[in-house]
Amino acid sequence: MTAPGFIVRGRGERDSIQSASHGAGRRLSRTQAKQQVTEGELRRLLRDQGIELIGGGLDEAPQAYKDIHQVMAHQQDLVDVLGSFRPRIVRMDAGGGGKSKYGGE
Repeated sequence: MTAPGFIVRGRGERDSIQSASHGAGRRLSRTQAKQQVTEGELRRLLRDQGIELIGGGLDEAPQAYKDIHQVMAHQQDLVDVLGSFRPRIVRMDAGGGGKSKYGGE
């Protein structure tokens, strides 16, 4: 929700099956995130980052994910970064299939 996205070009590294990460990867399971991240924490983080969330639950909170900058640093030999962007409006899963407290379905 708050981490930048990266536009990359693969380097075709054979030892990595010509592949690279497609995201940061989870640090917390969905269940752990729901238990450890509060709605207030998520709301404050999004407000501080200037991000409008139109759908998403605590299971998708930024705190549940690894640091994307560390992930990108670990795959410098796999991809060339062509550009990046910062999210401002985010639409995630509603977190459990129902209506999210943060809007959207």
